[in-house]
Amino acid sequence: MVPSGVRTGRWVAAARAAQRRPRVDSLGQPPSPESARTRAALYVHWPYCEKRCSYCNFNKYIPRGVDEGAVRNCLVTEARTLLRLSGVQRVESVFFGGGTPSLASPHTVAAILEAVAQEVYLPADSEVTLEANPTSAPGPRLAAFGAAGVNRLSIGLQSLDDAELQLLGRTHSAREALQTLTEARHLFPGRVSVDLMLGLPAQKVKPWLQQLQKLLRHCDDHLSLYQLTLERGTSLFAQVQQGTLPAPDPDLAAEMYQEGRTVLRDAGFRQYEVSNFARNGALSNHNWTYWQCGQYLGIGPGAHGQFVPQGAGGHTREARIQTLEPDNWMKEVMLFGHGTRKCVPLSELELLEEVLAMGLRTDVGVTHQHWRQFEPQLTLWDVFGASREVKELLEQGLLLLDHSENPLLALLLSAYKSQDGRRRRRAREGWFPQHRLTRQTEQTSTRSSLSFSDSLGQGRTDGGE
Repeated sequence: MVPSGVRTGRWVAAARAAQRRPRVDSLGQPPSPESARTRAALYVHWPYCEKRCSYCNFNKYIPRGVDEGAVRNCLVTEARTLLRLSGVQRVESVFFGGGTPSLASPHTVAAILEAVAQEVYLPADSEVTLEANPTSAPGPRLAAFGAAGVNRLSIGLQSLDDAELQLLGRTHSAREALQTLTEARHLFPGRVSVDLMLGLPAQKVKPWLQQLQKLLRHCDDHLSLYQLTLERGTSLFAQVQQGTLPAPDPDLAAEMYQEGRTVLRDAGFRQYEVSNFARNGALSNHNWTYWQCGQYLGIGPGAHGQFVPQGAGGHTREARIQTLEPDNWMKEVMLFGHGTRKCVPLSELELLEEVLAMGLRTDVGVTHQHWRQFEPQLTLWDVFGASREVKELLEQGLLLLDHSENPLLALLLSAYKSQDGRRRRRAREGWFPQHRLTRQTEQTSTRSSLSFSDSLGQGRTDGGE
């Protein structure tokens, strides 16, 4: 039964039939260079929110009124234009982020998905994620999004403490969050992710761990832990600067992160990325594309994308940013077919830096095969084997480097203190797969010194989450 108000096109109908397929954890196997150039992920930015949260500096707007039909037409137009420009033949995943995309109508979601499927091959079982806030996503509305083609939800829960939710400027209570989570799991079993923040002002370790334990009694198979970053221009930043609120304690945040990782590991979760945890194979395919430096197209105000404009005869990957302000973006889309405001070609060195920074965020690291997709001439050993800095790390016992034909570069996500001999022995004895170059970091923060950022600024790191 399809909820009323949702128009079912050919692709949406096929997607509904494929929604309950068995999940297979197949991430980590790199596509061939040829197929990588013909594939991409798609990010769709819905810029509107009910209110601005106290910590958020994303590109979002609190409108007095939205002409959703006009916005929908522009999103469809821009998707068609950029897909043709990219020359990709297959879209692997779609992520609706924001903003609060659950404020958009299911009809808008369906229209975009149908447009994508008309331009390129969008498999019926492609991962289609929608970010949702508890107050904008009651059960019937979630069901309508499922009928529109969404098969995965990312819920911005953030906290199970009402005082913390108020501090963050969230519009929901802990009870409402858990109710939405229950409804979401019923509609999208095995395909619901939740966000939990740590490192808030005056937050303590034990109460936060109690929140995490409570969440584990209600959550599905994907969970993201995000440390609060005080962003200039936000209400929370101003309150800390003025002394109204205490500054977050980074040592306590590190302890929360480490203890939280242990709790999640004991609950059967795999930490497959710095901030993201999954069990039963429920990894985010969309964000895996980011971390593996795959191509992705960004549509909507302020969206980011990276792809080779093969449709225009291009051979170099470009980083593209769409116009930020929604009204101006719409004007440009209506005039030019897209609202790309900035387009920067990436040099080979810049791309390799990103391959390292993104790959080192994951537990897979940067494999020899993956590296050779971007640098076919030099192996990882060629690049790092003679490095003086690497040699120093080897001498300090902070780096393991073998001489195999297929070396692997990986940041040890299990950060540890140097005096913890048990963890060091486990690493040396093969806790991770053999034949890899592993940097064992002593830092206990969630941010790697080799990482550009904790998110791509769109869809957070679960593409988001």
